[in-house]
Amino acid sequence: MIKDVKILKTELLSDNWYILKKLTYEYLKKDGTHQQQTREVYDRGNGATILLYNTTQQTVILTKQFRLPTFVNGNEGGMLIETCAGLLDKDNPEDCIKRETEEETGYKIKDVRKIYEVYMSPGSVTEKIYFFIAEYSSDMKINDGGGVDGEEENIEVLELSINEAIEMLDNGEIKDAKTIMLLQYIKLKNIL
Repeated sequence: MIKDVKILKTELLSDNWYILKKLTYEYLKKDGTHQQQTREVYDRGNGATILLYNTTQQTVILTKQFRLPTFVNGNEGGMLIETCAGLLDKDNPEDCIKRETEEETGYKIKDVRKIYEVYMSPGSVTEKIYFFIAEYSSDMKINDGGGVDGEEENIEVLELSINEAIEMLDNGEIKDAKTIMLLQYIKLKNIL
């Protein structure tokens, strides 16, 4: 349907936090005509997320933290319940998610299972997120989690029954897409 995409012009709009560019590009349409468009693209790098689950207890580990963009867009208080996640920071996805799991939740996990790779907001954000699941047990807990001190994450770790987590999803308490996707995956695949 679209062929021969060419980037004609790239303008750097911001590199303050991550990179925001304005791209002008053209492509060949199905009817043989050329189409030119301009779009902004936000590049914050790729990330990874994980849902920890315990089959014996029928529980999951989630996190709760302040997210400014949700506050700005109507999330009163700005707190969001999510699966553990983080940016790759030049790591491979598996090493990243093991590091993030330890930092955010306090659990040191060894075996993770990759579920899929997803572009979460492909209309304007380049980020691809790698989705994982892993079983956890109380003997894997090495600290209280909460995030890295220097990163000011202020993360609360939540251990919830799968039924409670699904109820929170159904009543709108859980609004984070990656978390919804992983909770649904665990249920659809009869893992919990």
